Amino acid sequence: MDPSRITIEELPESETRFMVHFFEDAHITTVVTSSGDEATEWVNEVLSINHRSTTTTIIVGLDIEWRPNFGRQYDNPAAVLQLCIGHHCLVFQLLHCDYIPEALSGFLSNPNFTFIGVGIGEDVEKLVVDHDLMVANTKDLRVMAVEETGRGELRREGLKGLAREVLGREVAKPRRVQLGRWDNLWLNLDQIMYACIDAFLSFEIARRLVVSS
Repeated sequence: MDPSRITIEELPESETRFMVHFFEDAHITTVVTSSGDEATEWVNEVLSINHRSTTTTIIVGLDIEWRPNFGRQYDNPAAVLQLCIGHHCLVFQLLHCDYIPEALSGFLSNPNFTFIGVGIGEDVEKLVVDHDLMVANTKDLRVMAVEETGRGELRREGLKGLAREVLGREVAKPRRVQLGRWDNLWLNLDQIMYACIDAFLSFEIARRLVVSS
């Protein structure tokens, strides 16, 4: 990611809250936590914000990260769950959490929310297998892009390509971060920024497609 256009800062008086700046377009409040209580607070906060929404279905960007599997004998579990709705992002460390709160599982299984991501079918399957977390209502961002634009070639794009085609933004995805140790107890700032932006892009691209259709 271009460090001059996508940046991160730690918010004062908090070890778990950060602000991620996406160009001049968005400033995303990001909670990074392994605490079930903090995850519950985040869910309650976004539910409160979207309580008066006039749309029947609310879009949520979803992504997961895990330690790369270097060899067929490895199948590392999902380590991090990222959710983004509006300019609010949760980076929940599944491997290190004290518990998975009912508020989070209820949020994921709420049919009033549509969870969007590239290759989201594989992600939600991994959440079920690794953590017994069910996601009720999903849509692959590539399929959505084709449906809303009529451009069949978008089916072959990844998140980076969709960001370029839909948002007009070039976003790098450094392999050193992508293939990093997502199972670490403490994520570094590059990981936090990467995790946030992946979920935010899924949300923002989907939102832009709906608005422009």
